[in-house]
Amino acid sequence: MKIKSIKDRNYKEKKVFLRVDYNVPIENGVITDDTRITTTIPTLNYLLSQGASLIIASHLGRPEGKVVSKYSLKPVAERLSQILNKEVKFAPDCIGDEVKKMVSSLKEGEILLLENLRFHPEEEKGDENFAKELALLCDAYVNDAFGTCHRKHASVYTITKFVNDSAAGFLIEKEVQALSRLLINPERPFLLILGGAKVIDKINMVKNLLDKVDTIITGGVTAYTFCKAKNWEIGDSKVEDEAVPVAKEIIKEINKRHLEFHTPLDHVIVQKISEDAPYIITERGTVPHGWIGVDIGPQAIEEYIDCINRAKTIFWNGPMGIYEIEKFAKGTIELAKAIAKSNAFSVIGGGDSVAIVNKAGVADKISYICTGGGASLEFIEKGTLPCIEVLKE
Repeated sequence: MKIKSIKDRNYKEKKVFLRVDYNVPIENGVITDDTRITTTIPTLNYLLSQGASLIIASHLGRPEGKVVSKYSLKPVAERLSQILNKEVKFAPDCIGDEVKKMVSSLKEGEILLLENLRFHPEEEKGDENFAKELALLCDAYVNDAFGTCHRKHASVYTITKFVNDSAAGFLIEKEVQALSRLLINPERPFLLILGGAKVIDKINMVKNLLDKVDTIITGGVTAYTFCKAKNWEIGDSKVEDEAVPVAKEIIKEINKRHLEFHTPLDHVIVQKISEDAPYIITERGTVPHGWIGVDIGPQAIEEYIDCINRAKTIFWNGPMGIYEIEKFAKGTIELAKAIAKSNAFSVIGGGDSVAIVNKAGVADKISYICTGGGASLEFIEKGTLPCIEVLKE
């Protein structure tokens, strides 16, 4: 897929509207993980080196179209300023007369971060008048917010109707290249690792990959949903009942294609989920009544690592258990380490992916870590996204 690149354009003395995804976790005004900021720095530096002045825009949280102080992007402006070691001006809004004044006074090489786009309900509605207001601020538009590219929001989709010069930033280019490699002639064997929850959101993605993958392994709520679809005992483990009928269909399709498919051979189980809960390991792949599965067991880890070692391409979505609690993180950590040691082309996607590889200390050994959970799943399902389509050559 060929998309418009910033490398093919002239940004000298242009005001560039740069849409990013700075939806970072903030506690008591302090950013606890700045990965989504640091991944955009190559695009920022390139545009600045080309003589642009930058108007940066993002959303943060779910303020539902209202001004909510805890969702202000002011802490992001301060953190970005520290990372770049240069001043980042901050606008009190993203449209309006004051913002226009601040933009008009921007000089080459200067940066202005706008306040949260989602303080306006028109952003998520894809409103044309709101998009026009944003477009009037700039000479050129660059989208580097892959995590929102599956949404037809005003600042990522509608705005391109009103700015003649639109292109993708380096982060979007990298995401599209990595995910396309999973879809177009992936090297075999291709291993799909499904964990975490939100099973229903993954079903179409799984269906699209069935003709490409050789092996599927499961953990977390996803595994219990498939176990229930097999009519196995799962005790009180969390399961997504609405996804069970579709999981049964997927199992039929897997069997029809003679694919290798694994649910855990054993489980770490507890009677109550807490840091200090005593746990035992099951001797088989079922969970007794009154118990809750919280991680895959040692037999499952061994079997799954064997699958990883045989793979040439790996896509992993979601943890193997409640990895936030240290003693229930072993399955997730061991798989991350095995992927890091493997020779496979590996892509990890989903909301927990960055946290998983950081916890395992192997982020630099994974071929690609997706920044957008829902967007990466939809891209794999459809081969494109609405906001990527509008940036195609």
